[in-house]
Amino acid sequence: MRKANIVRTMLAAGVLGTIIVWGPGPAAKSPGQESAKVDFQADFFRLCDVACRELNKEPRKPPRHRAFYVDSYVVRALAVAYDVTGEKKYLDACKIWSDRMLDCQSEMTPKGAYYMNYGRQPGQKKGGWYVADSACVGMAVLATAVRCTDPAEKNRYLDSVKAFAKLVMDNYVGPAGGITDGLWATYDGEWWCSSGTFGSLAFLLYKETADESYLKVAIGALDWLNRLDFTKVKHISFEKAAPSVVMYVFEAHSAAAPYLEAGTERRKATAAQIAKALKWMSENQCGRGKWDYNTQWGSKLGGLPFLMYVFARHLGEFKNVASAADRELRHVSGVLFKDREPPLSQLAAFAMISYAEKVSPGAIYRKSK
Repeated sequence: MRKANIVRTMLAAGVLGTIIVWGPGPAAKSPGQESAKVDFQADFFRLCDVACRELNKEPRKPPRHRAFYVDSYVVRALAVAYDVTGEKKYLDACKIWSDRMLDCQSEMTPKGAYYMNYGRQPGQKKGGWYVADSACVGMAVLATAVRCTDPAEKNRYLDSVKAFAKLVMDNYVGPAGGITDGLWATYDGEWWCSSGTFGSLAFLLYKETADESYLKVAIGALDWLNRLDFTKVKHISFEKAAPSVVMYVFEAHSAAAPYLEAGTERRKATAAQIAKALKWMSENQCGRGKWDYNTQWGSKLGGLPFLMYVFARHLGEFKNVASAADRELRHVSGVLFKDREPPLSQLAAFAMISYAEKVSPGAIYRKSK
């Protein structure tokens, strides 16, 4: 059976329901920030240049001051900066960071695990280790791999991601299709964050390798997330961390978007979940909600325009959310660029993939050329 037919078989048939219309939501608290003129490309490369300097300062071995999952979004955006400009400094920064991840991975237990810059360290056999944050690392290493033209170099990075994926697929895929979060003493069930981030990585590995074992796990995670009421999640609750819940859960939906065929039950279920997330965004973006953009949970608001751009591009019923994504990204720029040169904060890290998707649509999720 041809690959396209296999994908169609796995995406079971149904009928798509109501067309979703983006609503404007309540008035923003800071309309000046939202409406200001912004040069998205200029802001993107300002952040990329700051990121290159900051990442290159860091040692190749831990400790470091910031969890590696935060850096992972920066690296994925720098990979796009390389695509757009061809400037070697952007890819070099990705390689330096990815080499650091591979160095740490080689000493990790269990085999294939990524070090997160917290929890279980290279060489240790005790301590927490988590699939969710490690999957973010894997997506950045994969983004580096697909930009490499030397086959040996590409395969070194790709083999690293495959080793991590094998660890998860052999040990942490739950019976309902969701992904557990590795060695987490608090909770060992299928979890929203690990399902979202590893589901995303599995879709991207399928895109790069055409290995259908990745697609099977990715679709299982998506189906599990589609049965989830993400507004009622626990073990880091929606009430506590709503922007983070939306960012990580719906990364899986964005990575799945190219594989959702019109007229299928899976597309209908996914669209319903996306519509619910977009409603929350319309009520909480542009300063409307209680979330401070410069906090751990609120910083993920910077990544939500990325999801919106992807949904608008791939799913016709959401094509009108791109303008709302522009408004939110203008607001984020207003928060970030109060200073002439913003620090490489969590907000900057997550915003960078939104700028990247705006500047070069589809490049975040591209495969090797």
